[in-house]
Amino acid sequence: MPGMSRKIMGCAAAAGALLLTLTGCAGTGPAAADVDLGPGPAVAGKVKKGALDGVTLTFASYGGIYQDGQESAAVKPFAAESGAKVLSDGPTDYTKVKAQVDAKNITWDVVDADTLWAKRQCGKMFMPLDSKIVDTSKLPEGTEDKCSVPAMSYGVVLMYDKKKFGDNPPKGWADFLDTKKYPGKRAIPGFASDAAPGALEAALIADGVAADQLYPLDVDRALKKLTSVRSSLVFWDTGARSQQLLESGEVSMAMVWSGRAYSAVKNGAHFAPQWNQFLPVSDSLAVPIGAKNPKASMALINYYLGVTQQAKLTELTSYSPINTEAKPKLDTLSTQYLTTTSERQAQALKVDNAWWAKNQEQIIQKWSDWLAR
Repeated sequence: MPGMSRKIMGCAAAAGALLLTLTGCAGTGPAAADVDLGPGPAVAGKVKKGALDGVTLTFASYGGIYQDGQESAAVKPFAAESGAKVLSDGPTDYTKVKAQVDAKNITWDVVDADTLWAKRQCGKMFMPLDSKIVDTSKLPEGTEDKCSVPAMSYGVVLMYDKKKFGDNPPKGWADFLDTKKYPGKRAIPGFASDAAPGALEAALIADGVAADQLYPLDVDRALKKLTSVRSSLVFWDTGARSQQLLESGEVSMAMVWSGRAYSAVKNGAHFAPQWNQFLPVSDSLAVPIGAKNPKASMALINYYLGVTQQAKLTELTSYSPINTEAKPKLDTLSTQYLTTTSERQAQALKVDNAWWAKNQEQIIQKWSDWLAR
């Protein structure tokens, strides 16, 4: 996934300082009040020609193929259409966002961040989005937040070894953690400094909790269930490691990001997905409080959400589009790993991101303590 492990934020201090020095002009140009984005309601993917002549913005994301795709699909075309000069920086680092907001010196005008963190920072680090500038009408229902919109979508999915379980594939997370019926090692995320939707929900379902009764999560019960099968668990803390586990056949099943699952299968791994009860995940785009030209920043977000931009982003990165009308041109295998189709959405668990955002810090402490045992 984007620059994964992207949950563990940070980059070389010297390089970061240099980048911030070089992009210190971000947000300069005409005052926000002078920006004319044109009449009428906003339309996702559209910006008035030359509306941002003289404006400089900086777009911060996670680097790698993901950010390259964002730039090619949306950021550079936006600059060409609007007249703005758009710089790119990264990887996203939450301490840098906080430092900029605290110092009231914003150099990152649009930030790609983890959805839970973005939701938690609404009104603290990120400002509310203006619905007159950002058109969210083509987003999947319930995915936008007061201060952010999804940047793309993927999923936490159950992958199983077709050679071992092809005749009787696991049907969901209860089977994933049933080591008697499905013997062998299984991989789950093991970030010591982070916790996110996935392992806890799977454990509770395996322990008999109904999918529509998961929240609020009983974390202690979930950890007790995971402890009962701990000898069969393998922990991964980077996307690359999770993919390696599939390709090497070190595990019989794995809970992995759909993008890594796709890459592993594309590389020849003898695994298949079980989409039943997969957990949808997304990144989010937001504007830091104190951005020098928030109207321009939101115009970039609005352009990014367009149908053409989202289709191209998917074609370049394999992440699923968040514009419901986007129809990326993909091969058969890539199409199978889209998470935003109506078929896939019907199979998804309903993740309570608001609950997670409110409770994530406390869960991280319990999770890291459990991992360290």
